Amino acid sequence: MSASADRLLKKELVYRNHYTTIEQPRHDPDDCVWWSDAQRLHSALGYRSPKEFTEQGLVL
Repeated sequence: MSASADRLLKKELVYRNHYTTIEQPRHDPDDCVWWSDAQRLHSALGYRSPKEFTEQGLVL
């Protein structure tokens, strides 16, 4: 995992959630990846989500 992806997981999952069991954070990375691709806006993509960017047929 890249350092930037690791930071994103910590910021978006670990620091914003209160886990009561060890199993809970094991399922969250999949949710985070979906959220990042489907909803999170990226400045490099013109403030679009990666999903929206590719659906419009755009490339970097």
